[in-house]
Amino acid sequence: MIKTIGVLTSGGDAPGMNAAVRAVTRTAISKGMKVLGIRRGYNGLINGDIIELTERSVSDIIQKGGTCLYTARCHEFRTSEGVDLAVEKCKEIGLEGIVVIGGDGSFRGAADLSAKGILCVGIPGTIDNDISCTEYTIGYDTAMNTALEMVDKLRDTAQSHDRCSVVEVMGRNAGYIAVNAGIACGATEIITQEMPYDLDNIAKKMLETRKSGKQHFIIMVSEGIGNSSEIAHILQEKTGIEARATILGHVQRGGSPTVRDRVIASQMGHYAVELLAQGIGNRVVAMQNNSITDFDIQEALSMKKPFEEDLYNIAREIAF
Repeated sequence: MIKTIGVLTSGGDAPGMNAAVRAVTRTAISKGMKVLGIRRGYNGLINGDIIELTERSVSDIIQKGGTCLYTARCHEFRTSEGVDLAVEKCKEIGLEGIVVIGGDGSFRGAADLSAKGILCVGIPGTIDNDISCTEYTIGYDTAMNTALEMVDKLRDTAQSHDRCSVVEVMGRNAGYIAVNAGIACGATEIITQEMPYDLDNIAKKMLETRKSGKQHFIIMVSEGIGNSSEIAHILQEKTGIEARATILGHVQRGGSPTVRDRVIASQMGHYAVELLAQGIGNRVVAMQNNSITDFDIQEALSMKKPFEEDLYNIAREIAF
């Protein structure tokens, strides 16, 4: 029976990470385990930035964005020497298993530790929803709702000035936030890396819809495309419609998590501890068909995630 586990958050912060930390801590304590909070990701593991977590220390964090354990990149951990230092620290403090909350890079680190005998279970936490083994990642719903709220506010100005608002949302190289927020706000066009686009055709669509009475436009651009200011400039030149670019940026990573993010984070945190309690490591917790399951880390990292092409096509068909 495992006696001591750790929990860390790594990579970009995401709303709902605190809910996962809370679930991990309380589930483990209910099973008689000691729980250590590893602060600032793998950097904290190597350097011993570690605190004990109790039932009360994770009280009143479920509603907070960000991560109470902080997060940091750790270049040292990407080396075999860094992994060995982390393993030595685990043995020194009696750490037998770790729940790693983060993205693909974090899971590669978890796989390295698992290969050295430290049981690790990953929980997908990123607003980008770009982890291939899971339909859903912690923080995704909150980020989409934040983006939608911001676009709704921008629409007021776009409508008041008969303007085109080119809005760039986060997502790294994945267009999931752009597609979902785009269809939710009624964007005239959604531009992502996954699908081809033509600014001439977009300009033509804007001019055609203006003839039917539409005077303001929202063009949603995913982070992987970028160049929002240039896109706005080109569309203004081609249409004569004033266009402004807005990059929403890191505001999408903050804020109090939605119900969906709190619930799924709690489910995944509980599931991760159940795996460790059975002596199972080298796994990633995932959602498939709205159910919580798990995969071997290497299998998870090799998977490919399909783009929501059907949703993208629906958005284009009903946007005019």
